[in-house]
Parts: sequence; structure tokens; C-alpha cells
Amino acid sequence: MSDDTVRCWLVDRISRDENLVTLVYATPDGDRQLTKQLSFRLLSRKPTTAAVDVDPEKLEPTGDDEERERYATQAQTMADSHDPDDEV
Repeated sequence: MSDDTVRCWLVDRISRDENLVTLVYATPDGDRQLTKQLSFRLLSRKPTTAAVDVDPEKLEPTGDDEERERYATQAQTMADSHDPDDEV
């Protein structure tokens, strides 16, 4: 992580379409998030890691208080049990 990035942890993985997976990474406080939509094909070639370092300008605000709390809890769980580069 550099001074120009923010570490975000994987907090949600959603597969509603047979060809796409949505990954949600959030800041440790759950206030901001990065959503990525990737094809299953791409995921098979590029592993999903426990954390990513993100340019702050690419982060979006998280929805309501309940979602922020859930993301903060999940980010803490991931940080406690994984190194950032762990494949998950």
C-alpha cells in the first residue's frame, strides 16, 4: 500500500448471472467501497485476493448504516484472518 492508495478488504461476492461475479471491497470502516464485475473466465485466470489497494478517487460511498456496519465487520474479519495477498 502506498500513501496514494487505501487498503480495501473483500466483503461480498455475488453471482446472480451465470457469467458474471460481483466483488465488493470496502474500507475497514465500511464507509467506502469498490465494486468490480468480472467474468468467470477472468476470475479463473486472475485470483481474487483478500484485499486490494485502491486509488481513493475510485471509491464510492457505501449505502445505508446497516450496510456500512456489515461491511466494516466483514472487512475486520478478513483482515484478522487473511494477509492482503491471500487468494480467497
